[in-house]
Parts: sequence; structure tokens; C-alpha cells
Amino acid sequence: MKIKNNIKQRYKSIQGLRSFKNTLPTKVRRIIMKKGEIYSKTLDNWKFLVGEELFKVCYPRSFKKNNSKGKCLNIMVKRGNEVDLEYSKKIIIDKINYFFGYDVVQTIRIYTFEKEIKYDVENKIKSVTKSKYEKKISEINNISIKNSLIKMNKVFKQK
Repeated sequence: MKIKNNIKQRYKSIQGLRSFKNTLPTKVRRIIMKKGEIYSKTLDNWKFLVGEELFKVCYPRSFKKNNSKGKCLNIMVKRGNEVDLEYSKKIIIDKINYFFGYDVVQTIRIYTFEKEIKYDVENKIKSVTKSKYEKKISEINNISIKNSLIKMNKVFKQK
């Protein structure tokens, strides 16, 4: 492989095969890293992480990296089951950190709701990307990168 200076890129590039991450524009890379794989992997393995009983009454709402208390996982809990989740907070934090292999979650915040949880595979997630990110994806000039990001969004919708 030959190392050469590329004027259009920020860094020196190596001629030959590059990873997909290195070919993305910096704005798109930030969007992917911000959305993160932590929340999606937590959603996929939620039943394993919390157990059968808590799986029926709670689900993860969001994951915040820059919180005042550190990395925080927000969980929605059906009214009346807050105490069960409160007592198992430490166990859930330990399981999540063990699952990822490093300190991912430091605190858990609990939010309550009164409606039933409906698990429809088809209507689970309407859109993974937010509207502001969809606008940024549509502004990308390279058609192949734009199409691959749209396909990646569809794959996340199916999960």
C-alpha cells in the first residue's frame, strides 16, 4: 500500500481498501456515533438484561451520555411497579455494564406511565432517525452513501 496526501480529505489516506466509517463525511459520522449502538443493543437484549418479570412492565426510553449524574439510562415503568425496578436498579446496571464489557451506565432514571405496553413487531419503531437527521442525510451529495444510510435506517426499523 502506498501512503499519499489527499487534498480533499482531512487526514492522510492510504491507497487501497478503507473501512466504511473512514469514507463517511464527518457530519454523518457524528450522527451515527451520537445515535449510538448502546441504545439499540440495549433494546435488542432488554429481556435478557432485566428478566422476564420486569420485561413485561418496563422498557428503555432513552440513553443520555452527557447527564449531570453521568451516563444515564431512562426507563419507562408501568404505574405500580416502580418499587420492583427501584430495588433491581443495581443489578440492571451491573448486567448492562457486564454485557458491554465496560462502564456504560452509571445511573437509571425511572418514568411512569399508565397505558399497556404493546409489542407489535411491525409498529415497534416508526423511524429510527429523527427528522433533523433525515434532512442531513438528504443533503448528502454522494448517492451511494445516501442510499446505504437509508438502507441502514430500514434495517433498524425492522428490528
